Amino acid sequence: MRILDLGGTAAYWSLFDRPILEAQRVHITLINRKDEADHERPPPADDPLFTHEFGDACHLPQFEDNAFDLVHSNSVIEHVGLWPQMEAFAQEVRRLAPAYFVQTPYQWFPIEPHLEAAFIHWWSDRAQARWIMRNRPNARGDYGWAMRAIHSAYLLDKQQMQYLFSDATHVDEKVFGLTKSLMAIRSPE
Repeated sequence: MRILDLGGTAAYWSLFDRPILEAQRVHITLINRKDEADHERPPPADDPLFTHEFGDACHLPQFEDNAFDLVHSNSVIEHVGLWPQMEAFAQEVRRLAPAYFVQTPYQWFPIEPHLEAAFIHWWSDRAQARWIMRNRPNARGDYGWAMRAIHSAYLLDKQQMQYLFSDATHVDEKVFGLTKSLMAIRSPE
């Protein structure tokens, strides 16, 4: 089985039972932007489970249509940019495999997962920036850093996710009865 993991890491896949992945002859291609690749070392070059490539998940011309069996993306679409980039990302997901799994944090869950703060993502940019500059050591007094942190993720609501992945089954991941994350799952025909 050929899996394309957009924005994925080898560490994430270590959560799965490797002997099962190997028995199923799974091969995972990890795609990350070059400027974000420093957050984790790529898997060893001689690891047969993985291939690591650099690329833009919104535009992957190096792969033909249906080059993979499954596209997997966990908490990435909210980081690709504004709506046009999200549409391009969704198009690439649908183009590259007959099946996919895309997960993203839900805009209306009270905890913002990137800033790890309650309700802050519902505030104005100005109020968020003030909070970040007071509460994040990296941003002390740096308005530019705070604004980049705010604009590094655009959380989606259910209507947006359903529009982007209209051919999928949509599942809500819930915590204490509240929708925490949205999942779009398309099974092969």
